[in-house]
Amino acid sequence: MALIRVLFIAFVVLTVVYVSLSLYSRARRRDKLEAEWDEGSIATPRDTFVQDGLRAYDGSLRRKLILGVYIVPMVLVGLIIYLVNFA
Repeated sequence: MALIRVLFIAFVVLTVVYVSLSLYSRARRRDKLEAEWDEGSIATPRDTFVQDGLRAYDGSLRRKLILGVYIVPMVLVGLIIYLVNFA
């Protein structure tokens, strides 16, 4: 029962970290797209350019790598539990 409680708390904390990282990364991408539009002579309107760039970002590898926030700690905890109990 204690393990389930710890895993639940870890899941909640990792969710907060994931949401924070995701929002931060998206805001940074938006800032870069706006700066790129400001310094270049891009024919499309600014909002359209930024929305298209963010749509491309949604399917990017960087966005998927942020899911490592869940995977890496859980694998490490599983590995530590295995090594402590069975090695």
